[in-house]
Amino acid sequence: MENRLSKTGDKTTCPVAIIVRNGKVLMGLRHYTPDKWKTISVWTIPGGRCDSGETLETTLRREVEEETGINDLEIKKYLGEVPGSKSGDLVPLFICKSKQEARLIEPEKFSEWRWFGEKEYPENFINPAALELIKEYLAEYLASGGK
Repeated sequence: MENRLSKTGDKTTCPVAIIVRNGKVLMGLRHYTPDKWKTISVWTIPGGRCDSGETLETTLRREVEEETGINDLEIKKYLGEVPGSKSGDLVPLFICKSKQEARLIEPEKFSEWRWFGEKEYPENFINPAALELIKEYLAEYLASGGK
């Protein structure tokens, strides 16, 4: 996992943090506009686009703090990579933990942060491929007793 975190991303690399607590995953309701992508409101997980020269770990920590205020991110595991919703983007997914609660730091982009359990996933999640990996991970996590 260290090799992945130390990799330098580019403008098409968008690492995300699957923050898990008590068998639930943190998701935010994001409101996109045409200048950022298109007019759409979807559930997503914290993370975002790499700045020039940034490692995936630096981007992950920066984006999570910018979006949620969480700054105690514990990166536990690399889950995989899926194509982004925006054509040409790549989304590396990392399982993370935090003791902090998400705050609404960017109300112009997000209207809420919520914890979703195994049977509660929102239908309008931004990236179906990412959601499948999240579902598989959470099912295994819960089956193992949270280990």
